[in-house]
Amino acid sequence: MTKLNELAPRPGATKNRMRVGRGPGSGKGKTAGRGEKGQKARTGVAIAGFEGGQMPLHMRMPKRGFNHPFAKSFAEVNLWRIEQAIEAGKLDAKKPIDAAALVASGVLRRAKDGVKLLGAGALKSKLDITVYAASASARAAVEKAGGTLTVTRPAPAQAES
Repeated sequence: MTKLNELAPRPGATKNRMRVGRGPGSGKGKTAGRGEKGQKARTGVAIAGFEGGQMPLHMRMPKRGFNHPFAKSFAEVNLWRIEQAIEAGKLDAKKPIDAAALVASGVLRRAKDGVKLLGAGALKSKLDITVYAASASARAAVEKAGGTLTVTRPAPAQAES
């Protein structure tokens, strides 16, 4: 039995921190690994990307792309994750499953703008599941298992010609 005074971490589990500026014998004395002189040898320097007042390169380059201000962000869930929750007893396969049930069971942290069902993994249970969107493989897997999938996403508006 180990005594309290003999307790120690396993060999190699801990590493001593580097103590800089402790003389030439330490290998990190004098300049303490900072090189010689100048602004970067001092403490509190934040000059990455600064070009001495000239417009920095990252600001001279043209802007690209577009961020959609009304883009929806989905909580994605795979079939294997739902199956795992059912096997663990967190979800009841006999009851309808929707975003609120997935959050309550801990499968999702939050529903965001809707839940998208993805098709990774195998589905053994027969489910009645309601989601905002679903991939084609997820839809096929739910129907193959004998369940029903309801998608609440509105159909895209058709352009009139």
